[in-house]
Amino acid sequence: MRKIRMGMVGGGRGAFIGAVHRMAAALDGQIELVCGAFSSSPEKSKASGQDLYLDPERCYGSYIEMIETEAKLPDNLKMDIVSIVTPNHMHFAPAKLALEYGFHVICDKPLCFDMSEALGLRKLVDDSGLIFALTHNYTGYPMVKQAKQMIAHHELGQIRRVVVEYPQGWLSTRLESSDQKQASWRTDPSKSGKAGAMGDIGTHAENLVEYMTGLQISEICADLHTHLEGRQLDDDGSVLLRFENGARGLLYASQISAGEENGLKIRIYGELGSVEWTQMEPNSLWVKWLDKPTQLYRTGVGELYPETIAHTRIPAGHPEGYLEAFANIYRNVAKCIQARLEGKIVDKIYQDYPTVDDGIRGMHFIDKVVESGNNGDQKWIKL
Repeated sequence: MRKIRMGMVGGGRGAFIGAVHRMAAALDGQIELVCGAFSSSPEKSKASGQDLYLDPERCYGSYIEMIETEAKLPDNLKMDIVSIVTPNHMHFAPAKLALEYGFHVICDKPLCFDMSEALGLRKLVDDSGLIFALTHNYTGYPMVKQAKQMIAHHELGQIRRVVVEYPQGWLSTRLESSDQKQASWRTDPSKSGKAGAMGDIGTHAENLVEYMTGLQISEICADLHTHLEGRQLDDDGSVLLRFENGARGLLYASQISAGEENGLKIRIYGELGSVEWTQMEPNSLWVKWLDKPTQLYRTGVGELYPETIAHTRIPAGHPEGYLEAFANIYRNVAKCIQARLEGKIVDKIYQDYPTVDDGIRGMHFIDKVVESGNNGDQKWIKL
């Protein structure tokens, strides 16, 4: 047994999400960062590696150099997995090359720049049999898993309605006109893709809905809008949802909701009761019943499903949050790779992480939301 060795593409000096991935990967002591191509600038990449106290020989000037060089190293030295933490338009190429050279991949969401790239990646994953994980990190929260299991065990009866909202306020001004790196690329269609808020946070909401309910969205009707003049992508939108079992829903994603921080919230209504979970208060799950008092479930307290307990690290009353949920994905991937190295089969509980198929669902959602949103007023009847 040994730690899983990880290389990283992107996430150098000044990058937010790269540091999050590194903290998440390191939290359980199962993964060690051994190399990286942290920037498109070779100088910045090497300097970023120096900041992380990596071997200078393994701080590469490009992802191509990293993957090709690491593949030639002895089995007891080379990386096992590549973590891709670049802007959307740079997900496909390093993921493709990593898979072609036999490395597992964990990638930030959304999966790719467009559906063509996404389908290409899925074929590579299917053909290679390698692990490909996508960091839809909100699925990692213990109370999200508790709700998922309650729904799967039919405690709420048949699901009838889902309401999910994801408001942020950070793009309420033309932040992209400043030197703010995140705002610049996320509002640029050449880097972000065809959707703005819906691609960035709407896909998180879509993934969370399908993960928790176990249902797939079958039809949508979208209203997208860009509130700030000169901005090229949507910054606000609402989507009516229809599900494969006949349930109905509403998804709202906005980055111009002034005063909101990261207000992801989901309510799922069944025949017998409902669940409500909020990312800003992640250790609580409210369960409201048709014919009995409302219950409050708390992380680490009382009788919970095994899937919930397995993704809880510390005793009740010690809050677990964003990094721990993110780390649950890395921990589960590490366990799956470790099992392969040992020729074992990992417990099904730890096979729970978003895959390339979840990424395909997200890309399909983006395509259809934008298609519907561009249909003008044809779907609306005036009063």
